[in-house]
Amino acid sequence: MNRLDTPISMVRPGQIEFGVGTASRLGAWAQAKGYRRILVISDAFNATRTDVLGLVGNVVVFGDIKAEPDTGDLDRVLQAAKSAEADLIVGFGGGSAMDLAKLATVLVGSSQALADVVGAGKVAGPGPAALAQVPTTSGTGSEAGIRALVTDPATQAKMAVESIHMLADIAVIDPSLTFSVPPQVTAATGVDAMAHCVEAFTSRKSHPAVDLYALEGIRLVGRFLARAVADGSDAEARAGLSLASLYGGYCLGPVNTAGGHALAYPLGTRWHVPHGAANALIFPHVLAFNQPAVPEKTAAVLEALNLKPSDDIFGIFGATHGFCAGLGIEMKLSALGVPKADLPTMADDAFAIRRLLDNNPRELARDDILKIYETAF
Repeated sequence: MNRLDTPISMVRPGQIEFGVGTASRLGAWAQAKGYRRILVISDAFNATRTDVLGLVGNVVVFGDIKAEPDTGDLDRVLQAAKSAEADLIVGFGGGSAMDLAKLATVLVGSSQALADVVGAGKVAGPGPAALAQVPTTSGTGSEAGIRALVTDPATQAKMAVESIHMLADIAVIDPSLTFSVPPQVTAATGVDAMAHCVEAFTSRKSHPAVDLYALEGIRLVGRFLARAVADGSDAEARAGLSLASLYGGYCLGPVNTAGGHALAYPLGTRWHVPHGAANALIFPHVLAFNQPAVPEKTAAVLEALNLKPSDDIFGIFGATHGFCAGLGIEMKLSALGVPKADLPTMADDAFAIRRLLDNNPRELARDDILKIYETAF
């Protein structure tokens, strides 16, 4: 854990528009900036409603983004961006669309390829197009961050790119865009947003400047997630989750996630479990495992979620497992189609994600990871 006097770097999008009905502000901003050649990167559903953004000019929509995109998906996005000769690229959707939009802004027109920029600080400079991010789920917080993830199909591992040059020029967060998200997805993505906050809050790299956002993000999920699951048109609840997701994005920049995400990633890359669902399933296991290393912060997490206090690992697991299960989230790996025979390979994959495991407050050995998978099975 870092002290208050430990140096830290924090970044935010150049402009943030937040609130119900703000989506069309993107068009006004783009017009004021003089952007006329616009590429919108989106999934199939959101590609049908880009008119809410109020964009004018030569607007091209690439609407073929899938969850857990791989390098082949990135190649198709880059080709579309080259053809569009865009001066503004818009990520419109969940984390997958926004991450590919980030990568497109720095790779199109660059001599660098993806392999050249994997890691931190390897992007040579900004690309020719501006970047706008418009999230349509409340989970990833990708609109606020400088990281992008894409899967290598050969290794089934996520490759992470981190660069200040992928910071959005504007993020437009309109909670009404999330009204149509189904209850099951709302629940899983909401827990993903919370996991970003919890893992940053309990991380070895945690910092008081980030703890503020992390703890408030957890509180917002505890207050509003069940309401949004029960009534998707509850504007206040949706706004609360959108803000929690944004705060989670703030946490990802200077601190990042830890063991929970490391264990969740193989579920998505190997078995295509949606990212939010994977994180929700893993969350109670890792929080309970970490408790001996961060007892006070674990207690604060339970309090923020309005859960029964406990300093016992089994009590912590029971409370948080019940929280997720009560939202209708599937909490067994076996029910998600993950074969038991693959658990050792998944443990190997997760143990190799040192960029996240090294942040975990308690050492997670490969056998610890396998035991968690077996318990979750």
